[in-house]
Amino acid sequence: MSAGEVADLPVVVLGGGLAGVACAHRLADADVPVVLVDRNDYHQFQPLLYQVATSQLPAEDVARPHRTVFRRHPAVQVRTIEAVAVDAGARAVTLADGQVLRGSALVLAAGAQPEFFGVPGAAEHAFPLYSVADAERLRRHLHDVVRTGADAPDGARHVVVVGGGPTGVETAGAVAELFAALAHTGRLAGPAKVTLVDRGSALLAPFAEASHAYAHEHLVRHGVDVRLGTGVAAVHADRVELTDGTVLPARTVVWGGGESAAPILAGAGVPTGRGGRVTVRPDLRVEGLHHVYAVGDAANVPDGDSDRTLPQLGSVAQQSGRTAADNLLRERAGEDPHPFRYRDKGIMAMIGRNAAVAEVGRKHHQVDGPVAFAAWLGVHAMLLSGAHSKADAFLSWGWDYFDRDHAALVEMSSTPHRIAWGDDEADVPHIVVDGTPARTPGV
Repeated sequence: MSAGEVADLPVVVLGGGLAGVACAHRLADADVPVVLVDRNDYHQFQPLLYQVATSQLPAEDVARPHRTVFRRHPAVQVRTIEAVAVDAGARAVTLADGQVLRGSALVLAAGAQPEFFGVPGAAEHAFPLYSVADAERLRRHLHDVVRTGADAPDGARHVVVVGGGPTGVETAGAVAELFAALAHTGRLAGPAKVTLVDRGSALLAPFAEASHAYAHEHLVRHGVDVRLGTGVAAVHADRVELTDGTVLPARTVVWGGGESAAPILAGAGVPTGRGGRVTVRPDLRVEGLHHVYAVGDAANVPDGDSDRTLPQLGSVAQQSGRTAADNLLRERAGEDPHPFRYRDKGIMAMIGRNAAVAEVGRKHHQVDGPVAFAAWLGVHAMLLSGAHSKADAFLSWGWDYFDRDHAALVEMSSTPHRIAWGDDEADVPHIVVDGTPARTPGV
């Protein structure tokens, strides 16, 4: 294939998460043709999946159809299909139907998958929270858990959350508050329990010590049994074995204990490092490959100010996706790509109603309590895709704040309530759970 023919090809973006969508948007704004490949027909906002699982938000508020996201960007063609192989050297992606897409450039934004670290039974029995389908599956399971009768088997209302990072802390806090609200309204037939397990010595390890203490104190005060310094040895359908020899009767295990890169990257012909993620240069290009970039959770994104790599955060994913697009545009203009510079706006985690921790700005000034709670709501609502999703989220959170029993009432219904915006039914994401469509359109 000649250089002219290659130049006429679109940019292929593998993955429709935060990084892939940010990259495609930036390229489309410059009228560069893009083919975005994703097995799902929707773009999801992963940090709020735990709220879908605990019925605080409907799935549609954190998942928006790709065709809606790119409605005003005709330069972007979305292919909803599984990618089965990648040849990074040829800038080619093989699809499940046998078609091979070749691009003038390739952006690897395939995201992550749960990492079970070889723990026996974890993949079979635990509930990860890495996709909308995962969140819907857990929501349906919790829907059954809260209906178990007084004669339920041991551990039927015991939820074990694995991982003391933001996902684990936020999920443990949300489930504990849900159980408390259900007990307050008499909707639980017996005692329910939440246990959080982590190998580390503190919750929210990337945060400062004051945030560790605040999160630990709040969770314990709300009934969460926090067990630090121990890991999970095995997961069974009815119990969890810990590395210290403890056995916890439990029929619900939520896995927030780590993530690794999508498996398709292992055979892509690219160098990989920690977590199976692609090793990239400071400008996000893959070493030795022309016009091939890796971004977001698919890459070990370097921190320009140190030898470290940046954490797997939504803000890192979005910014790296935009930088990859900008560098592709520079390459098209005959200019050298620029190194990625992360604009650190801080980190935050929701712990419960009116309780959160935030470390704001590059120097991570610490805030906790109601102020951090309000900041968390504002930041996450603004990051959602679409005006209706933002408004839905604010209304749901406001309802939750002023009505402590709201979550309990929602959980007692088969699907979460949603504001009837009158959206086109075709714009509701098609979410499949265990092979069954799980669509929850406006009511």
